[in-house]
Amino acid sequence: MNSISRSDFLKRSAAFAFAAGLVEIPYRSLFAKEGAKILERTIQKSGEKIPSIGLGTWQTMDVSKDSSELESLKAVWKEFIDAGGRVVDSSPMYGRAEEIVGVLSSELSEESRKKVFYATKVWIRGEAAGKAQIQSSFEKFKTDKIDLFQIHNLVDTQTHLRTLRLLQEGEKIRYIGITHYVSSAFAEMETIAKNEKIDFIQIPYSIATRAAEERILPFAEANGIGVLINRPFEEGELFRRVKGKSVPAYFKEWDCDSFGQAFLKFILSHTAVTCVIPATSKVSHLKDNLKAGLGKLPSGKDREEFKKRLLQEI
Repeated sequence: MNSISRSDFLKRSAAFAFAAGLVEIPYRSLFAKEGAKILERTIQKSGEKIPSIGLGTWQTMDVSKDSSELESLKAVWKEFIDAGGRVVDSSPMYGRAEEIVGVLSSELSEESRKKVFYATKVWIRGEAAGKAQIQSSFEKFKTDKIDLFQIHNLVDTQTHLRTLRLLQEGEKIRYIGITHYVSSAFAEMETIAKNEKIDFIQIPYSIATRAAEERILPFAEANGIGVLINRPFEEGELFRRVKGKSVPAYFKEWDCDSFGQAFLKFILSHTAVTCVIPATSKVSHLKDNLKAGLGKLPSGKDREEFKKRLLQEI
């Protein structure tokens, strides 16, 4: 996403709050309050709870281990873990991202490292090539167990399912998933999930892309399948649509200090969603994302009104 434009939105939101005489609780204080933590959702297949706001790595973590960009990512990672974040999602498709996740997590204490929920993908054709790529992910993450292994964009699904099931049986991975980034793949994903033992799906869903509401989200919820959400901000397009606007008072009633939080709260207000994984390389953006996991979420008629008003804004 366009980092300059989002920074501008955050500044405008802060300026609006100051001008209106609103008192904003400091971010750190929110997470320091007794009992305050990121909204959690339950993985139906196991009963395990995970935070509903995770961290994506596409583009943002494709950097060199020797680059100055790594220092800013270390700050993002520390903030993420300190605030209770756990779910980090990557892929060999994302260049050096898996390796950077391994570098960042290796600097954690053993206790904190055990809490990280590692999710990645296999993205290649062929059984031998798939096994080699999967093993490489373990090595890059610097871990002997990966929580969620997904088949990226349904590439050679049946071949990789056999490999992943064996790893799951051997307790090297905990959950198996399939992913795609376009709504046109939902029908195929649903068919695979009906016929195979799938624990998670990862799909696109946002206020602007709502095709998932029609079938696949209800299907996943009814069948106990966890859901990760990618592209929550439409690669920054949503922020460009609200450029120059102040956050209406209506959204502040739902504990939204920014449009970014409103976009994420809309996604999280769907009960089928387990975790949304926005990517960022900026601490200010991470803080804004994590705050969407605090406070009230609309439901029922309130959700419909929330959606209606958010659509008007974009």
